[in-house]
Amino acid sequence: MVLWGATGQAKVLRPIIERQGYSIAYLYDRNPSVLPPFEGVPLLSNLAEFEYCLEQNSAALYGFAVAIGGNLGCERLAIAGKLSSFGLGALTLIHERAWVAETAWIGEGCQILAMAAVSEEARLGRQTIINTHASVDHECVLGAGVHLMPGATLAGCVRVGDCAMIGSGATVLPHVTIGANAVIGAGAVVTRDVPEDEVVVGVPAKPLLAEAPTAVGAGR
Repeated sequence: MVLWGATGQAKVLRPIIERQGYSIAYLYDRNPSVLPPFEGVPLLSNLAEFEYCLEQNSAALYGFAVAIGGNLGCERLAIAGKLSSFGLGALTLIHERAWVAETAWIGEGCQILAMAAVSEEARLGRQTIINTHASVDHECVLGAGVHLMPGATLAGCVRVGDCAMIGSGATVLPHVTIGANAVIGAGAVVTRDVPEDEVVVGVPAKPLLAEAPTAVGAGR
């Protein structure tokens, strides 16, 4: 298989990939300063060269994973579409020490890391990342390209729109809806719905101001 991205997320995914019986044939990272993370695995930074390798070796390759986290869910989805166009399948990667309920539905290309939990009747859209120690409780519905960062918690019946990011250690209370492309800051506690594209922080979570407030007494 091939892996797009050659930094931290790639290192986390490698043992899962190998335990599921795959080997990494090529790595691609658009940053030419990134050093090869794995001995014996070619790292390419030229996109044309990478695509040439895919075209020449597509019959011998099975699938791919996109090792890009953060709030780049929409980019992750676009890359997955590009790699799919070469006839490769998106691999769903689940760490052996994660728990996924039998009634949960997991979309293609999802990554569920160590000690993560996905509970009863939860639904994860394609290319979603449930990071280390993150928790998705019963009947949550996550769109495509969502990222729960380490230690994030969704209580029951939460809905999360496409490409939203829930920061490390954040908690979303039951029945809350998080809009598409929204960002929940690390450690935030979300008690109310969050509109799409909004960034919220704090306890309880509130919109992040675009500009710092004027200092008391300024201009007087």
